[in-house]
Amino acid sequence: MLGGVSQRLTEVTAFLAEILTPRAPLTVIVDGGDHGAAGHFAARLAAAFPPSARAWNVDAVLGLTGSSGGALDSALNVLEPAADRVIVYLRSGGRGPAGPGERRAQVVIDNHDPQWPVIRELHPRLADPDRWHLAESQAFFAPRAAGWDDKFGEDLPAYAKAVDAVAPEPGDVVLDIGCGTGRALPALAAAVGPAGRVIGLDCTRDMLTTARTKGRDRWATLVQADARHLPVADAAAEVVFAAGLVHHLPDPAAGLAELARVTRAGGRLALFHPTGRAALAARHGRTLTADEPLNEANLEPLLTSAGWALSVYEDDDDRFLAVAVRVS
Repeated sequence: MLGGVSQRLTEVTAFLAEILTPRAPLTVIVDGGDHGAAGHFAARLAAAFPPSARAWNVDAVLGLTGSSGGALDSALNVLEPAADRVIVYLRSGGRGPAGPGERRAQVVIDNHDPQWPVIRELHPRLADPDRWHLAESQAFFAPRAAGWDDKFGEDLPAYAKAVDAVAPEPGDVVLDIGCGTGRALPALAAAVGPAGRVIGLDCTRDMLTTARTKGRDRWATLVQADARHLPVADAAAEVVFAAGLVHHLPDPAAGLAELARVTRAGGRLALFHPTGRAALAARHGRTLTADEPLNEANLEPLLTSAGWALSVYEDDDDRFLAVAVRVS
């Protein structure tokens, strides 16, 4: 804690004030499912602006996304196109499906723990992802790493089945990008055998520490790395396994191109999640939208433009799996 306010809250509000200051004076609307949390965040954000570049106004508004939004939502329709308005949406516990306020927001923050806010989405016109995405991803996953397998341990058989589906061969080099605590590593290592090699890469040190605690470093080399900028040579791998990765990237097209760069012609990519997209969305109180990158109508052209050919697409309640082949 720092002066009664969490260090993390101070870091996030200071960063937002830094990137918004060149646009001041402006109006910032902070909205979310918890009016008290929104008010607290709005106050901290307002205080973070330097006195010489105060925003016109930083308000906490409850109801922009609710069924009773009414006049507030109508007002937002007028305010939204203005260059001097920024909407910050706080995702919190107990919220319903994402409404228009969240969809319009230029900044979306995971605020389930108000003392540990994490930026999850930030419009690129406000800041390049290189300025925030890696640090915020680490801040999101680090405190969850130690208990990850306790919460999701029942998914292990689903990982093994996904590895079977992508079928690494003995002697292959396999990259597990965003490997987390390493749940796929034993199955990948068994598939490639002693002549192959498995490398697990994750941006969060705490996730890799948990993987080592679980003994999964026996099956793979573990490397801390950003999935958008892999420390891997061109065409190094026959198989790339990526569980729960693409929808976390700020630019899925660029991410898929980076995965293509490290894969040999004819190599395979598996995009996997141990629950289907609809079930995962429901778990988080959300509904699927047509513009999501893992929607088949969007994913196939994204893969094609990055040098992949989609060969398998499954989106059932018990798993999401897309397999693509690297085009020469």
